[in-house]
Amino acid sequence: MRRTRTVVAVAAIAAAVAALSGCSAGSAPEESGPVTLTFWGGTNTDKVAAVWNASHPDIQVKAEVVPGGDQLTTKLLTAIKAGSGAPDVVGVEYQTIATLASAGALTDLAQYGLSDAKSTFTDATWNSVTLGSDTVWGLPLDQGAMLFYYREDILAELGIAPPKTWDEYAAAAKAVSQARPGTYLGTFDAAGSAWFASLTQQGGGSWYGSDGEAWDVTIDSAENQKVTSFWGDLVASKAVDTTPMFTPEWNAALAAGTQIGWTAPVWGAGVLASNAPDTAGKWGVTALPQWKAGDDANGSWGGGAEVVTSQSQHPEAAAEFVKWLTTDKDAITAWVNDVGIYPATTETFGLLDKAPEFMSNVPDFYEISSKASQAVLPVTYGPNVNVAYSTYSDEFGKAVQAGTAPAFLDALSAVQNATRDDLEKAGFTVK
Repeated sequence: MRRTRTVVAVAAIAAAVAALSGCSAGSAPEESGPVTLTFWGGTNTDKVAAVWNASHPDIQVKAEVVPGGDQLTTKLLTAIKAGSGAPDVVGVEYQTIATLASAGALTDLAQYGLSDAKSTFTDATWNSVTLGSDTVWGLPLDQGAMLFYYREDILAELGIAPPKTWDEYAAAAKAVSQARPGTYLGTFDAAGSAWFASLTQQGGGSWYGSDGEAWDVTIDSAENQKVTSFWGDLVASKAVDTTPMFTPEWNAALAAGTQIGWTAPVWGAGVLASNAPDTAGKWGVTALPQWKAGDDANGSWGGGAEVVTSQSQHPEAAAEFVKWLTTDKDAITAWVNDVGIYPATTETFGLLDKAPEFMSNVPDFYEISSKASQAVLPVTYGPNVNVAYSTYSDEFGKAVQAGTAPAFLDALSAVQNATRDDLEKAGFTVK
């Protein structure tokens, strides 16, 4: 008989961890003497681990560079299912935490005092690691508060002010495409599920909800329909491009000055610097346009947390390492300098006082970014967000091909239905 799993977080997921691991989460005995932890992360995380190792002879860390995104999630879940092979500590994306927790892959760090770190982070990032409960599945490492990048020189030449509202954005996008055919203030990326989710987040929508007893799939909520209709209208009127981001064509358009606007996080400045180096000093940046003038709401694209897996034999030492990774000055310094993250901690130790060289014309770049991060609205990720995201790409790809506004709302409904059906088939209680 199929076992029904309830949503969150506090009792249900914690109980699942205990059942799957055969003991209470993180209850492995601590050994005396030196401890060696394994740590999975991305490029240059070994340099961060080296800083820790130099000052912690009794807890040494062996870092292993692994692929991120879906490949990492699959690799970790495979190890959990096999009963061995998972690291002690791993960096994961926020949207995967519910999936990993419900699979019994994570240790609740509240038992090691990490709840006390709450004041170090914004409400939105803290919610991402607690799922709105008292359970602490990890500590936030970095964040991707959204911004609006635009070519200052081209907009000034066209006499168009940077938009402060989405209505102004739509008007500006149409003006740009009419004045310079083939030039766009932005692109709608049918492959960019996380990008689109950040825009619906800013619009007040979440793709999931929970009342502690059941999941609620809210992808086709009124808030999300509003955002979807907005972009569907822009695509239908050909006011924005539909070239997927990060493709050679999109990269070339940035360099050529035919993509002159981008809704992207703080790390977007690095992307622009890599793909359009000759445009240094020509990009302005401001807060994401608002749905209502005077509002201060934002979404987040990217970012993740450091977690301790349920297979760790040294969970207390691993929890200590996680706290250091995400809050210590030496650790944050290494993350910023060697990896290039924008830290989730509200204390950045003066590391971000100077704007990136590419954005030297915006000396208050990090002040703008900090304000944007404070405005990020909390959002709930469900245990099958991978299904929601992959369905988004399929269905919105069809909508872009159709090129009509109604097709976008049809795509949103299709994502809703597929995500809900998958949750039910997996045995979750769904409203």
